[in-house]
Amino acid sequence: MDKLTVLVIDDEHLIALLVETALVEAGFAVVVEHDVASGIARIETLGPRLSALVTDIRIGSGSGWDVARHARGVTHDLPVVYMSADSVREWAIRGVPESVMIQKPFAVAQIVAAVTTLLNSCRPLV
Repeated sequence: MDKLTVLVIDDEHLIALLVETALVEAGFAVVVEHDVASGIARIETLGPRLSALVTDIRIGSGSGWDVARHARGVTHDLPVVYMSADSVREWAIRGVPESVMIQKPFAVAQIVAAVTTLLNSCRPLV
């Protein structure tokens, strides 16, 4: 069985590495990008092979809100996990439906649990 692929987008390289490591240890294939343009390009490249998106909200001059909306345009039921230190209150208005917001600082196990929960509720594992 092929591993499910999770795209992680965060301009803070250490946080991206910590999230990547936790997801790999949980059995996922992980692709990391550090800016909005690269993240959107990767979403286009992966298309339906992308299983979940984990994105920071403030990514340089870009926005994780925009990345998630774009990703949902490609795959309408794509599980989305947002990470943010200061945008939690905006999630209800700006976040895509049926997504999860994890407030920074967090334990990486929270990210793994959120991705797994969304995958189990959004689409059947084959």
